[in-house]
Amino acid sequence: MIFWKKKKPAAESEASSIPKGQTPVGGLAPSNVDGLAQGESSDSSKAGSACGAAGQGAAERGVVGQPGAADQGTTNVGWFRRALQKTTTLFRTDIRDLWKSDADGELVDNAFLDKLYAILIRTDMGPSMATRIRDDISDQYRARRVREEEVLGVIRARVAQSLKDRGGSLQMSASKPTVILVVGVNGSGKTTSIAKLAYRLHRSGKRVLLAAGDTFRAAAVEQLKVWSERIGCEIVMGEQGVDPASVAFKAMHRAVAEGFDVCIVDTAGRLQTQSHLMQQLEKVKRVIQKHVESAPHEVLLVLDSTAGQNAISQAKGFSEAAGCTGIVLSKLDGTAKGGVIIPIAEQFGLPVKFIGVGEQLDDLQEFSADDFVAALFTSA
Repeated sequence: MIFWKKKKPAAESEASSIPKGQTPVGGLAPSNVDGLAQGESSDSSKAGSACGAAGQGAAERGVVGQPGAADQGTTNVGWFRRALQKTTTLFRTDIRDLWKSDADGELVDNAFLDKLYAILIRTDMGPSMATRIRDDISDQYRARRVREEEVLGVIRARVAQSLKDRGGSLQMSASKPTVILVVGVNGSGKTTSIAKLAYRLHRSGKRVLLAAGDTFRAAAVEQLKVWSERIGCEIVMGEQGVDPASVAFKAMHRAVAEGFDVCIVDTAGRLQTQSHLMQQLEKVKRVIQKHVESAPHEVLLVLDSTAGQNAISQAKGFSEAAGCTGIVLSKLDGTAKGGVIIPIAEQFGLPVKFIGVGEQLDDLQEFSADDFVAALFTSA
């Protein structure tokens, strides 16, 4: 397996379908900045130290601003290869094992199809997709000898078809501010993803205000505060344990009064089964709408890729309670279950807006189905 070097992401194409009154934020090509831990469990002192290094490095390299000419025209496939490295390694190694007994190809019989199905399931692409691929192989090659390239071609075509039009650009309101509500379970990478998104928007020239609505976890508020200072955006906070809706109210009042381009509202991590906390989300949304009737313009659900199939139930619970408009899939580099993108996108019709990987501020990329498929099936 080749260990791919990271390439700087290039601008991605805008979504073909844009809701009325909204315009997309195009992909950026942020510079390489060290300093963000992907998980949310680190304490505030570690966050401060890490972000201090990030801020110093950013100042030295002048990374806050528009991407330079050197960033233009690069490909995102290499970035996705790094994100999918563990998934691809498992997938390609297991697939090759199917051809160890006969160099001239393997006979497609029930035993072969069962082994293939098991391999597909291990990537967490879900039983529905695995069944369709198995049936495609059976229909085309049963009782014939088949080579690895032929099977991979069928799998690639089916996955590409499934993910077609499943991505989407971040939608911006025609009038200020654009309001983004971010939700997810504890430990999903939510707070870190917010920092990376704020950095991305800040670099595109947007004036960003953060609302630290995770008032039940002091470390989350402190992390977001430190990151806001290093990124160069402003933040509204409340005392620990206060009603998150009050923080949202203050942030929205300020965002409207001072003409911020974007207001990103963090929320407390919660399980999708905690109905009282889900009702709290509804309250936050109502408070936001008192200031901007059309808001929130995006409700982004952060899902931990390492959760595998558990991410499916999370998506179901949150999409019903919070009216999610898109998904941020975090920690993709930490799992061999990157195929979970497929059932999430299929079952809930939610576009995967961003994927996150690594420990750097620019390790957040707009999802591209074409780049995802190309990275997953590129020969090792």
